[in-house]
Amino acid sequence: MKLASLKGGRDGVLVVVSRNLEHAVRVPDIAVTMQSALDRWAVCAPLLEQRYADLNAGDLDRAFAFEPAGCASPLPRAYQWADGSAYLNHVELVRKARGAEVPASFFEDPLMYQGGSDNFVGPRDDIRLQSDAWGLDFEAEVTVVTDDVPMGATPAEALGHIKLVMLVNDVSLRGLIPGELAKGFGFFQSKPASAFSPVAVTPDELGTSWEAGKLHRPLASHCNGELLG
Repeated sequence: MKLASLKGGRDGVLVVVSRNLEHAVRVPDIAVTMQSALDRWAVCAPLLEQRYADLNAGDLDRAFAFEPAGCASPLPRAYQWADGSAYLNHVELVRKARGAEVPASFFEDPLMYQGGSDNFVGPRDDIRLQSDAWGLDFEAEVTVVTDDVPMGATPAEALGHIKLVMLVNDVSLRGLIPGELAKGFGFFQSKPASAFSPVAVTPDELGTSWEAGKLHRPLASHCNGELLG
């Protein structure tokens, strides 16, 4: 199924979106926000799936035209945001840009950092800057939204905790990154709020491509890469 959050309050208003992205319907009787649906996923998911089927069949009188410009991020804010660099070429390019080498440990232990998650950017919202000297850059990536992943879970076990998949414009401020990382304390100002696709989809919407990925890739390679929970 496809889900989105209309703008309204800090956590948005959850809607189910039709497969063709033309219509949507609010679902306050199931969950008012995306986070509340995730918190009760075992109960809410089957009800949302039925509403999705009804919407695609044209059986809902309360459906309205879906407008991405009226959407916040599918998950407007999250309890956790972990960004992972899973592709070697990407790591080489961004490190070369700031005169750094790829650490040998990367080949066994992919790079990750914990980013800010208090306020994500909507799919059609402006990315605000005070100065072009900050060096705005963006990276098209894939995000997975999980429920609670137990400590020590294997990659195969972790895959079972992925509930939603969406796209992200991972915003970086290249002009600020070298100086900030030189302090030895990680990203903060140089990694502002990122922007997301209008909808989040359940893995089954990806069809055979998702199933093939489950069989042939570890979890980290599914996202270059964010994990939201």
